[in-house]
Amino acid sequence: MDILNNPFRGNGLGDPALADAPFPSTDAQAPRALLAHCPVAGVTPLAEAPDLAAQAGVGAILLKDERRRMGLGSFQALGAAYVIAHDAEQGLAAGRTYMTASAGNHGLSVAAGAAAFGAKSVIYLSRHVPESFAQRLRDLGAGVRREGDDYEASMQAAEAAASAEGAVLLSDSSWVEYFERPHRLMAGHLVLMAEVFAQLKGAPSHIFLQAGVGGLAGAMAAMARAQWGDSPRIIVVEPAFAPALQASIKAGRTVIAPGPVSAMGRLDCKEPSLI
Repeated sequence: MDILNNPFRGNGLGDPALADAPFPSTDAQAPRALLAHCPVAGVTPLAEAPDLAAQAGVGAILLKDERRRMGLGSFQALGAAYVIAHDAEQGLAAGRTYMTASAGNHGLSVAAGAAAFGAKSVIYLSRHVPESFAQRLRDLGAGVRREGDDYEASMQAAEAAASAEGAVLLSDSSWVEYFERPHRLMAGHLVLMAEVFAQLKGAPSHIFLQAGVGGLAGAMAAMARAQWGDSPRIIVVEPAFAPALQASIKAGRTVIAPGPVSAMGRLDCKEPSLI
């Protein structure tokens, strides 16, 4: 296990690529109001794990259980669905085609959101994503296309296809000149943390967040700091073979992390989101 304290906390990397990247939203009011009209996006439990806490020698461990959210079994159910719901509120979603790439979580939200609001979805997967996951996307009404050996290659293919076919690119990652939709998507994730605030009596000592490109982790961390300040210690955990955030911190700029395909396929993203 490679543990790194972030020396750039509070200041940022100073990478020119980040110059125009917006700070994550910390206002959950709009996504909560909009998603409240979608019963399947309802509140999920903050479950106690006493056996795990005993093994770790700590007082308590609480797990935010997202498995039942929208029936998707995904910790990223809220983000893309919120973006599509926002489009639908403006009369823009019906008949649209949303395209994206997925390592295994974000695509489910795109597919479910598109189906709920009369849109279509096409999800690009790398050749290493299991066929069982591809079938889950098809069962939600999504078209599935295979492209490339990793998430980054499938995202490049999705971006090119969206441009060529007049579709809407809905990525959970962000890059130079592509910020608006992923920024709104991250705001959708804030519903999760707003629920945690209501479910806890006070600030926890530690918050553990998993990361692929880092969008969910960035949204949760920003909102936690806005609510609790410096009180909790926030630890972001990445696959050993996909340390997109850690590699960039070590380099002092955004980089693509080297490494083979990770066994943690649903987090196997080598390039971090800029937001």
